[in-house]
Amino acid sequence: MRKLLLLGDEALAQGALDAGLSGVYAYPGTPSTEITEYIQNSPEAEDYRIHCDWSTNEKTALEAAIGMSYSGKRALVCMKHVGLNVAADPFMNASIVGANGGLVIVSADDPSMHSSQNEQDSRVYGKFALIPTLEPSNQQECYDMVQYGFEISEKYKIPVLMRLTTRLSHSRCGVECREPKVQNRLHIPENLKQFILLPAISRRNYKSLLLKQVDFVSHGETDGWNVLTMGENNKYGIVTSGIAYNYLMENYPDRKVPYPVLKITQYPLPTNMLIKLAAETEELIIIEEGYPFIEEQVKGIIPGNLVVHGRLDGTLPRDGELNPNLVAAALGIKTADLKVVPDVVKARPPKLCDGCPHISTYNAINAALADYTPGRVFADIGCYTLGALPPYNAINSCVDMGASITMAKGASDAGIFPAIAVIGDSTFTHSGMTGLLDAVLDKAPITVFILDNETTAMTGGQDSAAYSRIESICKGIGVEENHIKVITPLPKYQDDNVKVIKEELEYKGVSVIIPRRECLQTIGKKKRRH
Repeated sequence: MRKLLLLGDEALAQGALDAGLSGVYAYPGTPSTEITEYIQNSPEAEDYRIHCDWSTNEKTALEAAIGMSYSGKRALVCMKHVGLNVAADPFMNASIVGANGGLVIVSADDPSMHSSQNEQDSRVYGKFALIPTLEPSNQQECYDMVQYGFEISEKYKIPVLMRLTTRLSHSRCGVECREPKVQNRLHIPENLKQFILLPAISRRNYKSLLLKQVDFVSHGETDGWNVLTMGENNKYGIVTSGIAYNYLMENYPDRKVPYPVLKITQYPLPTNMLIKLAAETEELIIIEEGYPFIEEQVKGIIPGNLVVHGRLDGTLPRDGELNPNLVAAALGIKTADLKVVPDVVKARPPKLCDGCPHISTYNAINAALADYTPGRVFADIGCYTLGALPPYNAINSCVDMGASITMAKGASDAGIFPAIAVIGDSTFTHSGMTGLLDAVLDKAPITVFILDNETTAMTGGQDSAAYSRIESICKGIGVEENHIKVITPLPKYQDDNVKVIKEELEYKGVSVIIPRRECLQTIGKKKRRH
């Protein structure tokens, strides 16, 4: 066996490659980005012609992967948790049409919101769609379970969801790799109407999906991934999952927990295992990263009035990441008073890079708006969101991908003039184009800044689908050509840029201003490669 030192993301990627992967589809989003990048940089991708180009957004990524599954090949889809919101439409319907070739959807959650707008838990989506969900607890399981995911996807003709979290995605461990498998041959579904969701077919498929739930639970209790280990002290029964299992074990250096432990790595929940654990113990403690997902369901599964502790009753905090100290406190274990972040480590707020083109853009916008009342600039998801912080204080919103243009339109509809949207080039093609079409159709008096640094900068400089296309897209949508202006965001052009902005702010229609200058980090990477 080969043994490699891999991030959790990389282990999952290598596992998919060794499982006979034919294509990975993704939009970059921390902490999932490294999965696709690892595959892109692998010799297998070129040797075996594995599709690994970035998609425009998560919805298009999943839809393309469904097409590959339809063709009988194994497909992997990768995104962060809020990206699953974007892909929710095909995700929910994929559970009803099912799969042909193996289809594994990876969603990387971000507890404590290190680089995200919220803390949502992707396991809820798995339950919502009634599909098997896998939650590895270490890098080796990331490697093994993605292969297992492809197998059960093809066994049950169903998409499979894998849920990672930031700490697992971005920590390293030695991983033992198996011999790689060959890719599936092309074969379309035996039932040529499987992927047609006309109501009559949907009703049959949905009944079939409901009948499979018993198989999913049974499979999870017998395949060896969900493990119940009995202990010597039955005061507590511990139910844990994912990275939280590691936090539990770190409190027991000899790896011997005195209490019975049910480690859950596969959902739906193993009901028989839970009932057995409850029968043997006085109280349950649920240790899980994210929502009280297991905790809420356990109360409807176990018989009697067994006390259940976890995030809901304050035994563990309701928000943020867990850590070994929090788990120790929940178990009544006395530990040294160790701070997760020592005082010697000082907080360093994020900031725009020195010389970033967005700095000049915000300085010009602020100067152009000097004679207006504040609160007019609606922004989006990207590096430029840092314009909300001092010294710029230039933007007033950050909600979701693409929301800047539609929020500016809504504010304009309410009577705010001028109303400004600030959106990045990659975010624009991800989900801003439809908002711009709404604004054009309504002749909304808004000014849209598409900040073009020619890359997807926030997640590491991946290719942007907008590269060299922004003007033509805006023209095609219907923006008047004489109100599409390109400016160069540099301090020496400040006066000229402010003049252009002031003129467009007064226009009673849709205006697009494109500040264009390449990201400094991308330039640096190119130089290092050369």
